[in-house]
Amino acid sequence: MEQVFTKLITENQGIIHKVCNIYCKNEGDRADLFQEIILQLWKSYGSFQGRSKISTWMYRIALNTAITSFRKQKKNKVQQQLSIQEFQIPDVRPDEDFEEKLATLYQAIRQLSKVERAVIMLYLEDKSYQEMAEILGISESNVGVKLNRVKKKLKKIIKPELYGVR
Repeated sequence: MEQVFTKLITENQGIIHKVCNIYCKNEGDRADLFQEIILQLWKSYGSFQGRSKISTWMYRIALNTAITSFRKQKKNKVQQQLSIQEFQIPDVRPDEDFEEKLATLYQAIRQLSKVERAVIMLYLEDKSYQEMAEILGISESNVGVKLNRVKKKLKKIIKPELYGVR
């Protein structure tokens, strides 16, 4: 059982890393959240019934763990301003303009609520409305409504950033 679990984690670790990058602002917090997600996946692994794809199940556990962790952190400390350097994704360096836009997007996403972050993260992963609904535990129509609201909110946040207005 351990070998199968380890293989699943290795094959799907990108899911966990993406959740950690969306919910944590520094490397130490990301590493802590990564470990917490792995622990929760292990605890829940025995109860996985195969009614959904393994990636859907992993997203659900990872998001729930991140949201719980986020709530705990929010209670314990005041959120600090985020520096652009904290959002650089390793090995993705096509050009400086791309990095700047990516950093702006991550900063904007961090300003969203925990549920809104989950919605946009799944959207950016090209998940279908059906998959998003299953992962988030909401209806497909609710996914559409939430996604449209998040897109509008991000546009309002990002437009001033792109034009140097704060």
